[in-house]
Amino acid sequence: MSQSDPLQLWAKRVGPPPTPSTSKSQSTSNDGDSPTTPPPQEQQLEPHVEFLVDDTLNSQVLEILSTHLPTTFITTPSLATRTLGIKLPFLVFLVKNLGKYWSFEVTVLDDRGEKRRFRASNFQTTTRVKPYITTMPLRMDPGWNQIQLNLADYVKRAYGTAYVETQRITIHASCRIRRIYFSDRLVPENELPAEFKLYLPVKA
Repeated sequence: MSQSDPLQLWAKRVGPPPTPSTSKSQSTSNDGDSPTTPPPQEQQLEPHVEFLVDDTLNSQVLEILSTHLPTTFITTPSLATRTLGIKLPFLVFLVKNLGKYWSFEVTVLDDRGEKRRFRASNFQTTTRVKPYITTMPLRMDPGWNQIQLNLADYVKRAYGTAYVETQRITIHASCRIRRIYFSDRLVPENELPAEFKLYLPVKA
């Protein structure tokens, strides 16, 4: 990401808060595993995607916030006709748990030429493998977390195929993001640059 414009390779969408009619119409979308109601005692949030200074890190982070996940998100590449083409198998998120629903989705290509999607969310309770999408529960500690995904291992275990490349990443509300990066291996903490370090790792 560019330091001057961290979202230059991303497209963002900030949708309106849901109405009863839109919530009902979208309850069967997104493969049936997106929450249609906010968590208990959750107030309606004004949707936004914006940079702010996190009080814990005392540095700039990206906040994606909305009561309704499907309508507020960022995705890369910014154009639907393009793909990332990243062949490194390890994907790492430095993300803050805001105590609200959130999810992310990674689209990969395997050696059969098939696109497989892996969606992790904190409102799923079990892992479900379907022909072209696998949904997984995401457990996080309070505050900032490091989430590590071995995409090659996920593809092999879910579909018995080999990972070729990552084509797209989409992150839905609500969370804060400090960094997203790929690597060819899990890098030990003492080898990471300072801006890539955060607390204890959590695996999706």
